[in-house]
Amino acid sequence: MIPKKYLIVLGGATASGKTDVAISLAKHFDTVILSADSRQFYRELSIGTAKPLPEQLKEVKHYFIDNLSIHESYSVGDYEEDALKTLQEIYQKKSVAVLTGGSGLFIQAVCEGLDAFPEVSLKIKYELEKKYTEQGIKALQEELATYDPDYYKKVDLQNPHRLMRALGVIRASHQPFSSFLNHQSQQRPFLPIYILLDLPREELYERINKRVEEMMDNGLEAEVTQLRAYEHLNALQTVGYQEFFDYFHGLISKQEAIELIKRNSRRYAKRQMTWFRRNDEWQAFHPSAIREMIDYIESKMNISNQSIEN
Repeated sequence: MIPKKYLIVLGGATASGKTDVAISLAKHFDTVILSADSRQFYRELSIGTAKPLPEQLKEVKHYFIDNLSIHESYSVGDYEEDALKTLQEIYQKKSVAVLTGGSGLFIQAVCEGLDAFPEVSLKIKYELEKKYTEQGIKALQEELATYDPDYYKKVDLQNPHRLMRALGVIRASHQPFSSFLNHQSQQRPFLPIYILLDLPREELYERINKRVEEMMDNGLEAEVTQLRAYEHLNALQTVGYQEFFDYFHGLISKQEAIELIKRNSRRYAKRQMTWFRRNDEWQAFHPSAIREMIDYIESKMNISNQSIEN
């Protein structure tokens, strides 16, 4: 009998403790970790992305950490392909792997596959880039609200690239972007077991605020300073970097930038949890409940093995 393969999928909001929990689970199951954090891919971004520390990376082998430069183009489709190839190699020696991160779309791509979207022409992409440059993000928000109010309610309205992606599909197809999101999950050669780190809101927000303070102590301002020439790149359109760029341009004070990073991180965390909770396959645990997580994972494995035997 071919042994069953399992993917422990660990999700949660920023600052919820995913790195420590992933390492604990990987050690217990004697396996490796694949990162699904789309900003930790980039070598130049470390402090602001809360990348695992060097000593943590030595504890357990990690994939998709520091594997790209901010100057490289890398899509969620690229990640899906690379992650599945990596898992295929891992499963030749191990029956379990851990996938962790806060980028829900990247997790979905690995576990279920991506939706099929129509091709968007370079002309449309150029027109949307021009609209954003000349009219700002509000113009993109207003167009999306007009042509796809359903997706408007779900998308991160402060992410211009997500807005332009959706508007590109709308313009190319003359259909709402949301109409392409009802895909059928693709069959995978492994069973995902979904673990969601869930904390009381007050505790999570306290952890976020503390993390931002630690980032400042660890040199976040200096890291962003070195990246000033590249603030237009997609990789830099993220919390922790954009706020400092505004400070460097004299639009806000340094203290205002720090407070905005805290606020925007809290808002991002709220959007992350909304995304995860829409799928009832996620089993929620407090990050301190490692033993309970292991028991749950092993019970899911046992049920799956029994079904194979029967």
